[in-house]
Amino acid sequence: MALSEIMSSLNSFVWGPVMLVFLVGTGVFLTLRLRFVQIFHLFKALKLVFSRPKGDDAAGDISPFQALTTALSATIGTGNIAGVATAIYLGGPGAIFWMWVCAFFGMASKYAEAVLAVKYRRMLPDGTMQGGPMRYIAEGLGLKWLGWLFALMGSLSAFGIGSMVQSNSVAVALGETWGVPPLLTGIVLALMTGVVIIGGIHRIGKVTEKLVPVMGISYVCGAFVILALNFDRIPGALTLIIEHAFSPASAAGGFAGAAVATAIRFGVARGVFSNEAGLGSAAIAHAAARTNSPVRQGLIAMTAVFFDTIIVCSMTALVILSTGAWTSGETSSALTYKAFEMGLPGPGGLIVTIGLTVFAYSTMIGWAYYGEECIEYILGLKARTPYRYCFCLVIAIGAFQKVDFVWDFSDTMNGAMAIPNLIGLLGLSGVVLKMTREALARPET
Repeated sequence: MALSEIMSSLNSFVWGPVMLVFLVGTGVFLTLRLRFVQIFHLFKALKLVFSRPKGDDAAGDISPFQALTTALSATIGTGNIAGVATAIYLGGPGAIFWMWVCAFFGMASKYAEAVLAVKYRRMLPDGTMQGGPMRYIAEGLGLKWLGWLFALMGSLSAFGIGSMVQSNSVAVALGETWGVPPLLTGIVLALMTGVVIIGGIHRIGKVTEKLVPVMGISYVCGAFVILALNFDRIPGALTLIIEHAFSPASAAGGFAGAAVATAIRFGVARGVFSNEAGLGSAAIAHAAARTNSPVRQGLIAMTAVFFDTIIVCSMTALVILSTGAWTSGETSSALTYKAFEMGLPGPGGLIVTIGLTVFAYSTMIGWAYYGEECIEYILGLKARTPYRYCFCLVIAIGAFQKVDFVWDFSDTMNGAMAIPNLIGLLGLSGVVLKMTREALARPET
């Protein structure tokens, strides 16, 4: 059996019904226990994103906003362009509904991850902060072996979701648009990533706080123009999403058709790939924030899912469906490119190509930090530099790998990474609840 077939089979097992129930179920459980924190405190969370807390001079490496943009740099990536398109191609329009469901409950998971990450973080010998699932699983639950397992899966997962997928998607887009050789794309991306990550979290934070807002707003504005021009088709696109969330999508044009179970599977899997809620990865960035309040950082953290999936992913999906490109037979970034080109001939394709390149680049920067922190947890500071070199090498290699293998590897690693984190979230939910009640009772939070 070929390696790609083995990975595909393993991926189907990892993202089977049990995993989907475990992932979404954890979000549902936390949502109920935290009394719908993502609804009743969303406005407060959005205010915190754009405000500067007074007197917050706690230890940490980067500002709370930089922690958010670092986390967003890792989430707003190819998942928003290629991932959404792949979900529609494989699961039909209904996959987007389940992506929304995943995002809604994922906001509670992301909140809990950041709260625990800040509470259980520790300062390393070089003076930098380290936190995340490996810390709160080991120290909060007392399961050091499970924390070690998360760190191992996290360091490996970074090579998939944060490296190969990104360079591969960019290589496909640049190759089809301008005929750029995949190897050249991979080498350039590897060098550009290396320049930033060599400076550690301080340089990463400075780059992402400028790059993320600009790239996110630019892409959304482009999608908004297309939707404005196709305003009369938006109701039909929304109808497709709701209708096929609960009934099979029939074959049409180049679309092969999809069952409801397939829509759920790929909607949740691609939703997690995009916003990373439940994986625990973003918690690593939030642990580095200069803050005295774990709950405040948790509120800031959950807005990342809102921005990533509810806004950016939804815009991509509506463009693909409203233009009718979803039945073209294209998939991945090529489908999104076709949809934008149909909606806005000329500039549309350019928006996707540039957006995909910048999104992927920012994701590599963010995930390089995640993987680095995970390997540091296992092997110590001495592993930092070798890991950075390996990460950049995999970026170059991923550019010319087969698309299916790259996505299957990433999904499998994501699933393996999520399991220890979800156990940690469930086991420490009482800690999160207690801290939330105490903090939100104080008006300054």
